[in-house]
Amino acid sequence: MKMNYCVLGTNDMQASKTFYDALFEGAGLHALSPSDRMTYWMGEHFAFATAIPFDTKPATSGNGTMVGFCVETKEDVEKMHGRAITLGGTCEGLPNQRGPKFSAYVRDLDGNKLCFSD
Repeated sequence: MKMNYCVLGTNDMQASKTFYDALFEGAGLHALSPSDRMTYWMGEHFAFATAIPFDTKPATSGNGTMVGFCVETKEDVEKMHGRAITLGGTCEGLPNQRGPKFSAYVRDLDGNKLCFSD
């Protein structure tokens, strides 16, 4: 079994699209917006999306919810963390060795927690 996709809520689709387009630049993903309320970033066997909630209530970040992205190297972890901060994200853990993985943590513009690890 493998994960099919992940969707995080947003309250501002344009800001979310701008953030993730820039964050994923050079990652080989393509963006697809099937509607005004959802955007996917897709690669081979991988899909990540942000969406304005279908129930029209405000999107909130989940307590304890986190999405982890596997990148190639420690330098990629540092690059993605730095890029996310430059784009307006907030630091939740500087790049560092944590157990067997080198990882870093950020929150996106809506407060969703992301992890980058090698």
